[in-house]
Amino acid sequence: MIRHSHKASESWKSLPWKKFRRELFRLQVRLFKAVKAGDLRKARSIQKLILKSQAARFLAIRQVTQLNAGKKTAGIDGKKSLSCEERFQLEETLKKNYRNWNHSGLREIPIPSVRG
Repeated sequence: MIRHSHKASESWKSLPWKKFRRELFRLQVRLFKAVKAGDLRKARSIQKLILKSQAARFLAIRQVTQLNAGKKTAGIDGKKSLSCEERFQLEETLKKNYRNWNHSGLREIPIPSVRG
């Protein structure tokens, strides 16, 4: 869709964000309806569609790098912020590796109750 260039910031700003939000919302509504109807096979299929969705990738990158309150907090790689070109490279990486994605298990941390 978009090639990397010295005008990456202009390309990033000119992405169709409203269209991406509509597309992702449509998929999320389909997922909600499938889960509500108890059709887990269809729900899993729609989840895979969301993982493959370019709109979901771009919106996730935008949320984490621009909109979140912790956007200036360094991640595990030590980087505090990404340039527009790095955001496009991240999208390409996510595009290639969405099939290998697996969530990490939840960690349970016991919190001692304080009773006086």
